[in-house]
Amino acid sequence: MAVIITKDNFEQEVLKSDKPVLVDFWASWCGPCKMLLPIIEEVSAEQTAVKICKINVDEQMELARMFRVMSIPTLIMFENGEIKKKTMGYMPKEELLEFIK
Repeated sequence: MAVIITKDNFEQEVLKSDKPVLVDFWASWCGPCKMLLPIIEEVSAEQTAVKICKINVDEQMELARMFRVMSIPTLIMFENGEIKKKTMGYMPKEELLEFIK
């Protein structure tokens, strides 16, 4: 299951993680976010090489601004506390798996 991220646990869960982290910036009212949710949960349950985290942009506006999230869903891969890559919009499971490799 995806880890829920707030400004209070962001540093520990994402920046200091000992494995790569996929962060999903989302909102409850966002149609593409709702379509991506079951895929994110499925991938999170199936693989353990990458930590999957979710940030609700309505509740964590400071984090959304910090990473210049202008459109949702936005997915950002972190590795060793650094942004490795970033993408926006819905993607099918196969593309998500390719993105997190």
